Amino acid sequence: MRWDAQAIIPVAKDGGKDAAPAAVTSDALLPLAGLVRSVTTPEFAGITFHEVAAKSVLNKVPAGSRMPFEWTINPYRGCSHACVYCFARKSHTYLDFDAGLDFDSQVVVKINAVEVLRRELAKPSWGHHQVALGTNTDPYQRAEGRYQLMPGIIGALADSGTPFSILTKGTLLARDIPLLKHAAAQVPVGIGISLAMTDEKLSEAIEPGTPGPRARLKLVMRLREAGLPCGVMAMPILPWLSDSDEALDHLFSSLAQAGATGVTAGALYLKPGTREWFMKWIAAHHPELAGKYGRLYGSGSYASKEYRTWLAGRVKYFKKLHGFSDASGFSHRDMETGTTQKAGDEPAGPLDARDEEAQYPAGSMPGPDPGTGVRARRLSHPQATLF
Repeated sequence: MRWDAQAIIPVAKDGGKDAAPAAVTSDALLPLAGLVRSVTTPEFAGITFHEVAAKSVLNKVPAGSRMPFEWTINPYRGCSHACVYCFARKSHTYLDFDAGLDFDSQVVVKINAVEVLRRELAKPSWGHHQVALGTNTDPYQRAEGRYQLMPGIIGALADSGTPFSILTKGTLLARDIPLLKHAAAQVPVGIGISLAMTDEKLSEAIEPGTPGPRARLKLVMRLREAGLPCGVMAMPILPWLSDSDEALDHLFSSLAQAGATGVTAGALYLKPGTREWFMKWIAAHHPELAGKYGRLYGSGSYASKEYRTWLAGRVKYFKKLHGFSDASGFSHRDMETGTTQKAGDEPAGPLDARDEEAQYPAGSMPGPDPGTGVRARRLSHPQATLF
């Protein structure tokens, strides 16, 4: 692969009549802090990689967060997966990029991430807290094939005795299965795959830079066959696009057959930055739904309580139908009583839509591998038509 240094200039965003979402006209402001160079390659047409020397790569999660981890690592900022619904879009504006096309095409790469991480983990003050990867942008997006940051990050965390988790849509993770098996023998490891639909055409339209659903299902199976846990984040479920009984039944059936150790699901979340980009996409691709989405979400980020109550009931039904039951330790939201519950737990508190963001499936967080029982039995007899 040939990489060409390019002049550091604002990136033009020329959206023709077929562009969807509509083009955003603000320009990126460069240089970035720590910028080493900006590069392009014909193999990543339309994408610019901004290589930076980071001062730190361990990020402390704000106090009071609902997340089940205290630290994160994001070796990349921006993401070529180009998921229209990505909740992290607004984070790109902190770098003076826009949350739309820039997020998809201006990718920041922390080229010294491994070196800096090893230095941070070696500090006497490091408490070996759990570290989560993939919480903002995907660590296994296509650029990882070139920069190969993740093997060094995995090795640094395992060597330092630091438990960690990875959440990804990228099938490039399969490259590192041997490293993950080795790491799991040293520290607790969690692995999560993001997969919320099995419709290949819908996936290609709304998450165009990702491996398709069948490829991700194969990755789940490969991880389970390697003895590694693999929870699935079935988010976002898209109103009127992927929330039918047929779609949910096929999704949970496929995940069970692939051997997923756990599943959580939730409705599309439209925070500022994401909302504007998604609504433009809906208007361009599904104009008949534009008004419905406007009414369903109003002026907020969450679908109405009525919709979330209905969806939670359907998700609960299909999870149980395909073996993802409370008895197996899976989280679900009890929308009727207004509580968040886990198997064996007392109701945890009042209903709050934000709790859905903190629900991680079994296997996706570091801990004992829960992948036994019904899913293990299904895995030994996969249906030939699944993939």
